[in-house]
Amino acid sequence: MERILLTTTSFQDTPGPHHELLETAGYEIVRERGPLPESRMLELAGEVDGFLCGDDAITRAVIENALPRLRVISKYGIGLDKVDVDAATEKGVPVTFCPGVNHTTVAEHTIGLLLAVYRHIVTECNHVRSGEWKRLTGHDLMGKTIGIVGMGRIGKEVAVRARAFGMTLQGFDPYWDDDFAKKHKVRRAGSLEEIFKTAEVISLHTNLTDETRHMIDAGALNLMKKEAVLLNCARGELVDGEALAAALNDGRIAGYGADVLEREPPPADHPLLSCESAVITPHIGSRTYESVVRQATMAVENLIAVLSGKEPRAQANKPI
Repeated sequence: MERILLTTTSFQDTPGPHHELLETAGYEIVRERGPLPESRMLELAGEVDGFLCGDDAITRAVIENALPRLRVISKYGIGLDKVDVDAATEKGVPVTFCPGVNHTTVAEHTIGLLLAVYRHIVTECNHVRSGEWKRLTGHDLMGKTIGIVGMGRIGKEVAVRARAFGMTLQGFDPYWDDDFAKKHKVRRAGSLEEIFKTAEVISLHTNLTDETRHMIDAGALNLMKKEAVLLNCARGELVDGEALAAALNDGRIAGYGADVLEREPPPADHPLLSCESAVITPHIGSRTYESVVRQATMAVENLIAVLSGKEPRAQANKPI
């Protein structure tokens, strides 16, 4: 019997038809609570035919240890920065993923974080719960400029929603969709520095690469307006957490709304957790009943397809 390692907690915790789809496929399912570090993946690899994974560390060592039995890595979600795709390609292991299933969900969460920061929603809720009737003054979204770094599916959906709030839109992406930009009145910024200098809201929606790691560092933060709010629903590693915490505590920027951190879950002494102007959620941007079913169903369909010798719905590599 083929054996599948299932690690994504969103899949396991959310009811829906994806459970039946996986269970009726006839596999033996090994369940773990991810995201798992490399050390645990090394312990589990070698005895399974497929990974149905979230943000687990699937390194070259893990892939090599999983061979010759491993036949597919099915990513639940979009980001593949935790998977050594090059190693999988070299070793002949297909890597599938799930584009186009959660872009609206993450965009909604991004706007939710912006509202939470701009209107002090979390702070005010906590005041009321503790018996205080303390009224803070917030800001309108209307009329503010939002700079969207990364104009892919999620960035575009953020633009649509920001425009509905009456915000002025500008974006930065080397692959520019002129038709979308014209339709939704998104001005193309000439550089990241231009975004940093001119926008009141900066929203990150780019992939994690060697070039984008810590793209928000002390230098970038120093370019931003004092009233700037930074949003990150992409990857925690895009931001230098210590530099950002210092900027927030010094009042050099106004706030941070994020769904991701460099280390998840974070240690208790993580510098951003003590910043009053930061609103951080535990990587739930795509975790809705609707989105989980879409992602999980596609991930299972990809898994089944590869193990059955068929084409998956979306594959990230062409194994040698």
